[in-house]
Amino acid sequence: MATKQTEPVTVISLQKLSLETPEPQPKESKTFTVEDAVETIGFGRFHIALFLIMGSTGVAEAMEIMLIAVVSPVIRCEWQLENWQVALVTTMVFFGYMVFSILFGLLADRYGRWKILLISFLWGAYFSLLTSFSPSYIWFVFLRTMVGCGVSGHAQGLIIKTEFLPTKYRGYMLPLSQVFWLAGSLLIIGLASVVIPTIGWRWLIRIASIPGIILILAFKFIPESARFNVSTGNTQAALATLEHIAKMNRSVMPEGRLVEPILEKRGRFADLLDAKYLRTTLQIWVIWLGISFAYYGVILASAELLERDLVCGSRSESEVVVTVGDTEGSQSPCHCHMFAPSDYQTMIISTIGEIALNPFNILGINFLGRRLSLSITMGCTALFFLLLNICTSSAGLIGFLFMLRALVAANFNTIYIYTAEASHLERLCLPGEALLACYGQCLDLCQNVVYPTTMRALGMGTSGSLCRIGAMVAPFISQVLMSASFLGALCLFSSVCIVCAISAFTLPIETKGRALQQIK
Repeated sequence: MATKQTEPVTVISLQKLSLETPEPQPKESKTFTVEDAVETIGFGRFHIALFLIMGSTGVAEAMEIMLIAVVSPVIRCEWQLENWQVALVTTMVFFGYMVFSILFGLLADRYGRWKILLISFLWGAYFSLLTSFSPSYIWFVFLRTMVGCGVSGHAQGLIIKTEFLPTKYRGYMLPLSQVFWLAGSLLIIGLASVVIPTIGWRWLIRIASIPGIILILAFKFIPESARFNVSTGNTQAALATLEHIAKMNRSVMPEGRLVEPILEKRGRFADLLDAKYLRTTLQIWVIWLGISFAYYGVILASAELLERDLVCGSRSESEVVVTVGDTEGSQSPCHCHMFAPSDYQTMIISTIGEIALNPFNILGINFLGRRLSLSITMGCTALFFLLLNICTSSAGLIGFLFMLRALVAANFNTIYIYTAEASHLERLCLPGEALLACYGQCLDLCQNVVYPTTMRALGMGTSGSLCRIGAMVAPFISQVLMSASFLGALCLFSSVCIVCAISAFTLPIETKGRALQQIK
C-alpha cells in the first residue's frame, strides 16, 4: 500500500520540475529613431550642401521682397501714384504671403516639405517674370500678389534644414542663414543702382527671377525630410535618406532598425488653439507680427527717408510734384524723386548691418537662451526707433539705420529658431505644478514635449502667415503716416517692439538644447 502511494507522487514531482524549467528568451532587437540617427550621424558634407542650397532660398526670397523698396520710386513716377497706392503694392504682396502660408503649411504636413518647396519656387518664378510685362498699376499689384503667394512656400526650406540638423548645431547654423538673405538684399540694391537708370525696372524684375530658377534645378540634390516620411509610415524612404546622409558624411548609422510611431492624425489649425498650446501660440503670433512689422517698417522707412528727406522734418528741394488726374477737382499731388547713387550706397551700408550682430546673436542664442536673447534685442530695437527722431548728420542717420537693421535681423533669427524647434509645447504636468510650467521651470517635475512633426510645418506656416499682418500694416505707417507725423510713426514702431520684448521674456519654455520630438 505504501509503495503504491509513493510512486505517483514521485512522477508528479518530476513533472513539476520539468514544467518549471525556464525556456530561453529571444534577445530584443535594437531600435533607433530619426532623432537618434540624426544625432549619431552628426554634422558633415551633406549638411554643408543642405546649408548652401536651402540657405540660397533666402537669396531668392530677399530679392523678391526687397524689390518693392527699390522699385517704388520708379513706379510712383511712371504711373503717378499717391502714397497709399505705393503702400498698397507691398501690402498686397504680404496679403498673398499670409493666405498661402497657411495653405502651404497644411499641404506640406500632408504631402511633404520638398514638394511644396518646389511648387512655391515654380509659382514665384512664373509670376515674377509676368510682372515685368505689367501694362498698368492694377496688373502690377495683382501679379506681385501672386509672387507673394509663391514666396510664402520658401519657409519649407527652413523646416527641412532644421529637421536634418543635429541639435547642437541648430543654434549656430540657422543664424548663419541670414548671410543669404543679406546677399539677396545687397544683390537687388546693387542691381537696381545699375539696371534701373540704364535699361529700366522691368529688366530688373526679370534678372531678379534668375536665382529662383537656378535653385529649382538644385533641389534634386536635397531629399524629403526623413521625419516627414516616418510620420506618414514611409519608414523605408526615411531609412534610405538617413543611410545616404551617413554615406555622404562618412559616418555610421545607429545599430538596429528604424522605428517611429505612425501618426494617423495630421496637423490641423484647431490643434494650435488647443488649451495646452494656446498661451504659447498667442505669444508667438504676437512676436512674429511685431518683428515683421518692425523689420519691413525699417526697410520701407529707410527708402522713404532717402526718397523724401524726412529727417528732422525737412523736404528735398529737388523733389518734383506731379499732378494726378485730368480734372481740377480730382487732382492730387504725387511726389517724384528718384534714388541718387548716394541713396543706393546708404541702403547698402544699412543692409550690411543685418549681419553686424550675427556673432553676438549666435552667442546670445546659445548661452543666454532664445527667450532672453530675443527680449534684449527687441528692447534695443524700440530704443533705436526713437533715436531716429534726433536731428543728426547723414552719417548719424546711416549709423542709426545700420543698428536698426542689425537688431531687426537678430530678432528674426531668434524667433525663426524658437518656432522651428518648439513652436508649441505639450505640457504633461501635474495640476499643482502648472505655475512652474508656465515659466519654463518644470525641470524634473513636469515633462515638456516639443511641437510634434505632424504640426511643425503648420506651426511655422501659420506663424509666418500671422506675421505678414505686421508686414501688411508697415507700408501704411512707413509710407503714409510717416509723411504726416514722423514722431508718431516712430513711437508706434517703438511701442510694438516693447510689447514683443515682454512677450518674448514671458514665453512658457526655453527651447535651447532640446531635441525635436515626434509624438502623437
